[in-house]
Amino acid sequence: MVDMLKGIAASDGVAVAKAYLLVQPDLSFSKVSVEDTDAEAKRLDDALSKSTEELQFIRDKAAQTLGEAEAQVFDAHLMVLSDPEMVGQIKQNISDNKVNAESALTEVTDMYIGMFEAMEDNAYMQERAADIRDVTKRVLAHLLQVTLPNPSMINEEVVVVAHDLTPSDTAQLDRNFVKAFVTDIGGRTSHSAIMARSLEIPAIVGTKEITDKVAANQMLAVNGITGDVILDPTEEQKAEFIAAGEAYAAQKAEWEKLKHAKTVTADGKHFELAANIGTPKDLTGVNNNGAEAVGLYRTEFLYMDSPDFPTEEDQYVAYKAVLEGMDGKPVVVRTMDIGGDKELPYLTLPHEMNPFLGYRALRISLSSLGEDMFRTQLRALLRASVHGNLRIMFPMVATLGEFRSAKALYTEERQKLIDEGVAVADHIEVGIMIEIPAAAVIADKFAKEVDFFSIGTNDLIQYTMAADRMNERVSYLYQPYNPSILRLIKHVVDSAHKEGKWAGMCGEMAGDQTAVPLLMGIGLDEFSMSATSILKTRSLMKRLDTTKMQELATRALDDCDTMEEVEALVAEYLA
Repeated sequence: MVDMLKGIAASDGVAVAKAYLLVQPDLSFSKVSVEDTDAEAKRLDDALSKSTEELQFIRDKAAQTLGEAEAQVFDAHLMVLSDPEMVGQIKQNISDNKVNAESALTEVTDMYIGMFEAMEDNAYMQERAADIRDVTKRVLAHLLQVTLPNPSMINEEVVVVAHDLTPSDTAQLDRNFVKAFVTDIGGRTSHSAIMARSLEIPAIVGTKEITDKVAANQMLAVNGITGDVILDPTEEQKAEFIAAGEAYAAQKAEWEKLKHAKTVTADGKHFELAANIGTPKDLTGVNNNGAEAVGLYRTEFLYMDSPDFPTEEDQYVAYKAVLEGMDGKPVVVRTMDIGGDKELPYLTLPHEMNPFLGYRALRISLSSLGEDMFRTQLRALLRASVHGNLRIMFPMVATLGEFRSAKALYTEERQKLIDEGVAVADHIEVGIMIEIPAAAVIADKFAKEVDFFSIGTNDLIQYTMAADRMNERVSYLYQPYNPSILRLIKHVVDSAHKEGKWAGMCGEMAGDQTAVPLLMGIGLDEFSMSATSILKTRSLMKRLDTTKMQELATRALDDCDTMEEVEALVAEYLA
């Protein structure tokens, strides 16, 4: 067995713990004729009972950790398990056709799922189909005596091993127990990697084969700084990894001394260092790392963590908490960016060949399907605006027409609230995320109408290079320092400055230690990143002179032909 794997270092830190496999088990089975139908019915009853007990436990834990509203999704699952008509049909199938419980269960539940899914215009019935599918999988697992993984139930120190982690999987990880995670696929800008940095959990992604090589409870040593994973480490190797972890902790302690310092360069220029967050809970990390602003609040997690559309009041409470928690510092809130790999079980979106380039984000918000949802979010944001320094940002904008339509809805909802006598802040900056090359190219046009730009490099790079950032086969084309990317960024920054507007960056490139000197030289105003990257970046900026960084950026843009040449040039300047 291979004792070492190499992946992409996605979140700094070191851990040594046993593996927890977050891998879906094989639930395949064969249809078998049985004589003892009573025994099969008893197997079914046992599986239903165990599933009920398990779901009740999960529901209670969810209520404690996430809140009663979050836990209600499991009530629907419990109702399915106790539905006498459906259970009766499964038992009748066993008795009449003399088949095993697995076959009887799936035949009946497949019929219900198909019937409910056929009701395309009934969202409630679509949700019931999803509930039945989830419950069937749980009961089937008990019949087959295999375990379904559940990241929210981890209660001992582990390294989570998975093919990939969805945003909702990652959001359930308890950093008190999850010491690190390692995946087969992904890159530094995948959502799971970004979440890991927010949670300060060491992470390695893109190993290609970790799930094939590791068994449950096997001991792993993980170095999220170098991208190394050792399987069954020796005592000596464990000691080496623990020492590396202690060295990293010592470095963090040095950075910690800059927590209350302003971000000022060697020649006295100030840059704003901000944090990217997903929920109000992330504010602890924001403040602990000395952020001067929130440069990206990803509001889609409000929707993803809810069993139904979050109400205006739910959203108002969340936005108010963040604005108050930042105590007057700027907070850029991105309106919902649903779609792509961020799906909602209660929102039926059309199947698409390429959802990342399809119906998502502002495109949903401006459609008949999403306009009411968008208006609700805008009202909640406007109501919360009196509690802090709010800036609103629209994602996935390709054309000026889209921005104008979104701004018009914003203006309508603002006036409605004022007419209702609801207090709204006098001035709220409204800007756009620059992540589509078309918008970057005409940034000079947008700059006349928006209040600010925030460059989303995660998508801007993959769209410019026509390379899926989640695909290892073309990962070499994810090139943040490619001269073409740098020229686009400079055009956006220059366009903003020409109109007296500011330009920030909320993609992971903003905290990249090779990119930071280049972005300083280009003149980027605000750098927003995972909170854990802020103090490291502040430490770097304190050592740099902006005049020299401007010279660096000019040489990179004018003299370099490739990303490798740019990297070598930065290394020369930082030496």
